Amino acid sequence: MQSLIGTGVALVTPFKHDFSVDTEALKRIVNFSVDNGVEYLVVLGTTAENATLSKTESELVIETVIAANNGRLPLVLGVGGNDTLKVVAELKTRDFSAFEAILSVSPYYNKPTQEGIYQHFKAIAQAAPIPVILYNVPGRTGSNMLPSTVIRLATDFDNIVAIKEAAGDLVQAMQLLQNKPKDFLVISGDDMIALPMILAGASGVISVIGQGFPKEFSEMIRLGLNRKVNEAFKLHYSLANCIEMIFEQGNPAGIKEVFLSLGLTENQVRLPLVNVDESLANRIAEFVKNSAK
Repeated sequence: MQSLIGTGVALVTPFKHDFSVDTEALKRIVNFSVDNGVEYLVVLGTTAENATLSKTESELVIETVIAANNGRLPLVLGVGGNDTLKVVAELKTRDFSAFEAILSVSPYYNKPTQEGIYQHFKAIAQAAPIPVILYNVPGRTGSNMLPSTVIRLATDFDNIVAIKEAAGDLVQAMQLLQNKPKDFLVISGDDMIALPMILAGASGVISVIGQGFPKEFSEMIRLGLNRKVNEAFKLHYSLANCIEMIFEQGNPAGIKEVFLSLGLTENQVRLPLVNVDESLANRIAEFVKNSAK
């Protein structure tokens, strides 16, 4: 899965002032990411506010990204949930011809045991017509997919090819990297520790900040993969303050403020999310302004 090495970006769903999907803004964001060097695009991940999209809106987002990308970069589609049978049904009925892989989050809210998580992804692996990227994000799901469970899945199912590891725990990530099967990819899901994870052996990142600063962030990841440590950390520290800011009051409210400052889209988010406050919006705008100098 060489196409998953480097920087993938978890695309937002832009909204107009009336909260309808802004397809023209989505096209601009896709082009901005593609033109500035990211390696692949992730559609309908958490950052897309997919939990608040209707089925019709989700299909509109998919169609818009496919058309805007026009075959330039590999695409990954978020297909996950806490109802295993529902996820399996989607895997058996959806057309995945435009996609390289699916990204499937560990079941949230139900708080399954490790065996429950294993059985959930076993069912997904058996139904999926394309490769599967596991997604571990305990801060959102309420349960942590342990390295032992990940390695068991990676060993038992050839089409489980990678994990987006977003526990924010560098020690856990290193345990994965130490014990994983040779060709299994560990992908950072945390922008702030993406570079340290890559230097420890990770294959790249699925990023939020990467769509706001695609040129700088994707270059940082490539430098890390090539073990050009000093150059990579120089870019990391140039973006670190903004990485903190975009998550300070929640994702994707922060990154949408970056896009507003870049003139790519409005900063609308759907309830229960709300916009960042005026103080943070001003700090983000100032960072974007200064970074353009």
